[in-house]
Amino acid sequence: METSDDGAVLGADLNRPLDALFVNAPLRDYSHRPRVNDFTLPVLGMAYIATYTAAQGFNVGVLDAEAMGLGIKETCHLVNRLGPRWAGFNLLAPTYEVSAQIAAGLDSGIMVMVGGHQAKAMPDTIITDPRFAALEALLLGEGETRVAELLRDRRSRADLPGVMWLDPILRRPVTGGGPGAGHHLAPDVDRLPFVDRRFLVNDPYPAPDGRVEANMVGARGCPYDCSFCGAAVSANPDITIRTRTPAGIIAEMEALHAAHGVTAFRFVDDLFLGYERFIRECMNAFTAARLGDRFVWDATGRINVLHRADDALLDLLAANGLREVALGVESGSERLLRYMGKRISPEMTRSVIRRLTERGINVKGYFILGFPTESREELAATVGHVRELWEEADRNPGDFRASTFEFRPYPGTPEWDRLLGTGRYEPAQLLAYTAVDLTEGGLDEAMRGRDEFNFSVNIQFGGASVDEVRAALVTLSRDQHARSSIRR
Repeated sequence: METSDDGAVLGADLNRPLDALFVNAPLRDYSHRPRVNDFTLPVLGMAYIATYTAAQGFNVGVLDAEAMGLGIKETCHLVNRLGPRWAGFNLLAPTYEVSAQIAAGLDSGIMVMVGGHQAKAMPDTIITDPRFAALEALLLGEGETRVAELLRDRRSRADLPGVMWLDPILRRPVTGGGPGAGHHLAPDVDRLPFVDRRFLVNDPYPAPDGRVEANMVGARGCPYDCSFCGAAVSANPDITIRTRTPAGIIAEMEALHAAHGVTAFRFVDDLFLGYERFIRECMNAFTAARLGDRFVWDATGRINVLHRADDALLDLLAANGLREVALGVESGSERLLRYMGKRISPEMTRSVIRRLTERGINVKGYFILGFPTESREELAATVGHVRELWEEADRNPGDFRASTFEFRPYPGTPEWDRLLGTGRYEPAQLLAYTAVDLTEGGLDEAMRGRDEFNFSVNIQFGGASVDEVRAALVTLSRDQHARSSIRR
């Protein structure tokens, strides 16, 4: 596809030299097979960095190649034509290979910085990857203030904690960090400027129900240790868990409403409904501001926390505009849930879904199929669990929808370490992510909306074969699509 610089690069003044262009790499090379779905989640983390550095006086932009459906060569061409001083990449396991190919295709005068889960999990591998020969800084953890310092002066990396690079003489990774610089690792989330929406593709956006919606973050960090998750606390000992003040959250909501007419909000962080004291503080503030009279909002949550919540708190959530909760249900097997470290049971999930949907609150449940050690019977139990949760919601005003995924191992997670510890796998096997087309070339409407999530390493980790796992995934996805179509 043909894309002009001014249409693809967001937030920058292209009439002036660019200090940095932050690139969200595509999940696959779309020059080979175009995207078939039409919505992706906004890159809020990258937009936070762009917003902060722009506020420090730098001319920066975001190139969301995934949302734009760009190919590798086209992405390289755009970056090279604009010639920023720095190109920044958010490295994730499924996009690492594509990101490396883009980095290798950049002009030699462009300095490269990287961050993200993959950078944190495998820094030495990335720093010594010849495709990242122009890498000047690998950032571990949250990057707003350190990116600004690097844009100010590349040499500052020696004083910045959690910044790594390849020593040009010793040819081995080194890490910066000077006394009194620890504050860079955990920026005060209430002092960061609100995300400048100029840096985001299609956010705020018009929703099908006629509302204007926007995505937000209410907290950073997660205290849980789910074995498959990159945010697991054991994988992030450097991350300080921080919640924004309710006043700051409400101020951003009001600003989005005033500027863009937003009346629906999605809180996408791990903790918004995962910490009871924070929930109560926010709901008291929401009640005082009468937000439930004007706005609706969705949030991620924790089943164990909502299971402990009394009826009065759930009533308060509904009264304050809670429209949908996204919950990690993961499995219908109690044994497997213990193995994952979820701290929940199928019975707890049933109770939470019943209590929420009785109050007209919708629930989106995430499920993982083909998890390590999962038996065929446990796979069937998960499929059955989805169906019984549908049946439960059908008796109530609220809806339940299921989003199912094939298990993928991510570096740095407890499950990754456990798999390597078995001695049966090499890292290269577990990193061999390939896109799986479950849409029949875009013709299967039921699967189109989840096309960007269909990635696999094509390894049988449990008792069911990869084909059996995908058959269950496709069946549940098609049944969910049919249910959603009827609801609409």
